[in-house]
Amino acid sequence: MKKRKTPLRKCIVTGEMKAKKELVRIVRDPEGHVSVDPTGKKNGRGSYITNTEECFALAKKKDLLSRHLKVNIDEETYERLETQRLQANK
Repeated sequence: MKKRKTPLRKCIVTGEMKAKKELVRIVRDPEGHVSVDPTGKKNGRGSYITNTEECFALAKKKDLLSRHLKVNIDEETYERLETQRLQANK
């Protein structure tokens, strides 16, 4: 039986290539709404972040999501994304 390749994605915070399952995808849909994509299949521009509190804090501090998703993201949106990430882990 052939072994499947594991899809790799690059974390925007650390720059490391990791398995897609170890990362969380943040997506900006065509209307401009930003949300966590637990399925990895939503339409829109997506960015991957390592699924840890430290990486989310660093992304918030450096405002990396605004740069990668090409949309202005405020403090409230970062907090909402953090709660969505924690809910998706359960």
